Amino acid sequence: MMRIIVAPDSYKGSLSAVAVATAMEQGILSVFPNAEVHKVPIADGGEGTVEALVTATNGRILCQEVLGPLGQPVEAFWGILGDGETAVIEMAAASGLTLVPKEQRDPRVTTTFGTGQLIKTALDQGIQKIIIGIGGSATNDGGAGMAQALGAKFLDAAGKELTYGGAALASLAAIDLSGLDTRLSQTAIMVACDVDNPLCGPRGAAAVYGPQKGATPAMVAELDDALKQFAAIAKAATGKDVAELPGAGAAGGLGAGLLFFTNAQLRPGVEIVLDTTGFESIVKEASLVITGEGNTDFQTAFGKAPVGVAKIASQYNVPTVCLSGGLGTDHEHVLECGIDGLMSIVPHPMSLDECVTSADSLVKAAAIRLCRLLNVGMSISQK
Repeated sequence: MMRIIVAPDSYKGSLSAVAVATAMEQGILSVFPNAEVHKVPIADGGEGTVEALVTATNGRILCQEVLGPLGQPVEAFWGILGDGETAVIEMAAASGLTLVPKEQRDPRVTTTFGTGQLIKTALDQGIQKIIIGIGGSATNDGGAGMAQALGAKFLDAAGKELTYGGAALASLAAIDLSGLDTRLSQTAIMVACDVDNPLCGPRGAAAVYGPQKGATPAMVAELDDALKQFAAIAKAATGKDVAELPGAGAAGGLGAGLLFFTNAQLRPGVEIVLDTTGFESIVKEASLVITGEGNTDFQTAFGKAPVGVAKIASQYNVPTVCLSGGLGTDHEHVLECGIDGLMSIVPHPMSLDECVTSADSLVKAAAIRLCRLLNVGMSISQK
């Protein structure tokens, strides 16, 4: 029997990974009705990570009101995986850029406090293993807000607690960890992080990611100086020197904050997702893997989700085809990374709006075209 694994990432802004996998399955079964299709929706630590892991493990999603990036209540979500012992959190659900209107974006004032609240809730549920995806942040506070929600106190020279936001860290004189949740020391935290930026400097959190969060050049300089102050005081308080570690600058320095105040380990997001879903054990007996993403270009070759999928599949000589929303600049580079074939889901010239609104049917139709070509190939090989 033909066994096909569908393991797509989300088509961001259009379809979740779960929806893409379902559309692919429908297309496959219309050509190969007797095929065994195994859906493993994936993610890289950003949008869709909770849904992908909860779906793959038959877990559940929970909702909770938390303090949003602007200090106002927002409705966030997190998940408990099917093992009942592992939580998965997307920091963007509580502290993400999409929660801040464009005209109000100012990383000097945004906070990760809500992300800390989600971590605390997971601890309250008895969870001892947490996966945190840190893509899509609105913040530049070094994870200070997260730590505040978990009991840490950030104090100025007069012993007064700092307000929320990255700019306030310029006045940081001491960090009181006496009230930090002690359960963190017994909790394994894996952080899905796909960037290698340090906390400060020209490749740091403020310089590289601040502008997309609303920072002007003057704000970038202010925030970078504040993070340097934060790094020095946090090093003194924790005994950890993490500011230069790859990924410390992720999510406005939340990577550093998690390293400073928890037992976190930073790993590529797709590796965490594939490990958690047991992808390697699933793919061993597969005939074919179909992956996908919203756009495939040269950046995909740097370790994005489809390449992570293909690398594991290739270890077992299972071919991988990528169905993408679009094929961008130098997309051919992914063919050197384990992906054996590429196809765009767009069959003719279409506007972006048309592609987004019709994505479900386009994915299904592309899967049908792919499977018909496979059928032709199979017929040829039998002659």
